Amino acid sequence: MADNKQLLPPQHDLNAKYDACVDLTVRRFVYSTLGGALAGLLLFRSPVTRWASVAFGAGLGIGSAYTDCSRLFEGSPAAAKVASPKVVETPASQDGQD
Repeated sequence: MADNKQLLPPQHDLNAKYDACVDLTVRRFVYSTLGGALAGLLLFRSPVTRWASVAFGAGLGIGSAYTDCSRLFEGSPAAAKVASPKVVETPASQDGQD
């Protein structure tokens, strides 16, 4: 029984990926919301702009967490291999004339 403790390799363990993703999302949401609230208190006088800075901070946190989670699950378009054009070098002429 002790030999069958880890049946799945780490790259296929979805429970660990979901746990890491939820943890990352909650932390980034809370920290960026608090950062937006602090920036709103320091920079703005109107309650509307203060709430807008809180919402902007929360959006930044969720967006960055979404990007990292999609990379974790290997579903991000940025992680996809894009074919780059091949550069072909022509050999220089031997006698110096082109």
